[in-house]
Amino acid sequence: MANIDKRNRLDEAPFSFREAKEGRVMLYWHEKPVKTLVGGEAQKFLKKIEGLEGKEAQLVMAKVTGNFKHGNERNSSARG
Repeated sequence: MANIDKRNRLDEAPFSFREAKEGRVMLYWHEKPVKTLVGGEAQKFLKKIEGLEGKEAQLVMAKVTGNFKHGNERNSSARG
């Protein structure tokens, strides 16, 4: 996992989630709602994140929201 989060952004725990009524799951980034999962997608997420803590749980939430890598991150070796 060290190769995935090179800048240790997930150590800050920017993502969180809350189960809502009717089987919905709300995902938050810095306490702002960013995605709502419903139905099978919500159940799949809950199964995947069950028992995970810390960076592992953060990575699952980052991947589900799609707010982890956009391809525009700078590579420190590319600066000049």
